Amino acid sequence: MPSVAVIPVKSFSLGKQRLAGALTRQQRAALGKAMVEHVSSAVVDAGLLPVLVTADPEVATWAAGQAIPSIPDPGEGLNTAAREGVRWAGRSRSSWMILHSDLPLLTSRELKIFIEHANETDAIAPSADGGTSAIAANHEIEFAFGPSSFSRHLPRLRNASVVALTGLLHDVDAPADLHAARHHPRGQWIERALR
Repeated sequence: MPSVAVIPVKSFSLGKQRLAGALTRQQRAALGKAMVEHVSSAVVDAGLLPVLVTADPEVATWAAGQAIPSIPDPGEGLNTAAREGVRWAGRSRSSWMILHSDLPLLTSRELKIFIEHANETDAIAPSADGGTSAIAANHEIEFAFGPSSFSRHLPRLRNASVVALTGLLHDVDAPADLHAARHHPRGQWIERALR
């Protein structure tokens, strides 16, 4: 059973560059921070410990203020950040899942369903665009995040359960993703974050 949710976080102020045409830099920073808060809260409510992997001092300071552990990101991309989180979990004798921070529709109920699957076998949650929103295994795997990562991750898992739920399917990479999230009943909080 996963006990730690490793959440890689690039930066509040420098993240989500592909939303530059839809949001100002300040709005992108506010949205990034709000999504990390949202996902971390869902993780806690689901009974897991969130652990952020970041190279950004602002993110680490925010995490400390929320009593959320953070570990340094070597800055070599998402795959390396995920691997660092798994190593941290191993040193602390914790089971792990990797979870993305840009899931504005995620609920703790959905995470609990994912955890139930991960209790039985490896588990993976695809994003709607073919990426990977969450992954859990009880063995080391070579991560392959990026476009179409779901199809690369799946054969690296053992008898994996595929968990396709709204909050895990819908990440925010492009303006169309943001538009859809803002107009979903679960995403109405985004308007407040962007004010």
